[in-house]
This record gives sequence, structure tokens and C-alpha cells, in this order.
Amino acid sequence: MTFNGTWKVDRSENYEKFMEQMGVNVVKRKLAAHDNLKITIEQTGDKFHVKESSNFRNIEIDFTLGVTFEYSLADGTELSGAWALEGDVLKGTFTRKDNGKALTTTRVIQGDEMIQSYNYDGVDAKRIFKRG
Repeated sequence: MTFNGTWKVDRSENYEKFMEQMGVNVVKRKLAAHDNLKITIEQTGDKFHVKESSNFRNIEIDFTLGVTFEYSLADGTELSGAWALEGDVLKGTFTRKDNGKALTTTRVIQGDEMIQSYNYDGVDAKRIFKRG
């Protein structure tokens, strides 16, 4: 599939403001801005295996499109939600367990980049990844 491969973060747009809106403290925001995040995606049909590795943690996530699962962000925020494939866009809709607010994430491939966009409580951000 299009998303298969290893992706290394190249740059971010409005990511620190997004993390601030999410309630991430200033120290963690500064560290996360330079986390060297690498995502490896393996898709087989509607099943995904995702490895995330950064300066702070290494985790592996398995999910099936349309099936709700639990997930913890690097700062410990607990989420519940699911991913769906809408055309060429992988869209994740998650709900924070602590306050019930929605977090939406999309992944789209444009050329040699994967653009991961976030929306939380009126704040948008992007992280742009290069194949690597």
C-alpha cells in the first residue's frame, strides 16, 4: 500500500502550539519538537502494524481499519478511537479519556512525503515525514 515504508520526521508546522493546546507542559513540548520520530508502517489489507521510535519511546501498534482501540500518546494522554481509509487519506478519530475531547489525525502521501495533520480543540498542526 501507499503508506508502507519507513518515514522520518523532517519538519513540523504549528506543532508546539498544538501540544500546548493538548496540555503538554513546556519542557515536554521543547523536547518533543526535536524527538527525531520515525514511523514504520506495514499494511496488509485492512490491518496495520505501526512502529514508532523516537528519542523518548519505542512502541508498536496493531490496528484494523474501523475497529476501535486504545492508545497512549508519548506524554501519557490516553485515547480511544479508530482509523479509517477515506480515498487516499488515512483518518484517525480519537477521544481523550480524561476530558472527552476529540483529536483527529490524518495521514496522506504527497510525492515522497507523508503529511500527518492534527486537529485538537480548534488548533491545527502538521508533521511532515520523508521516506527513510
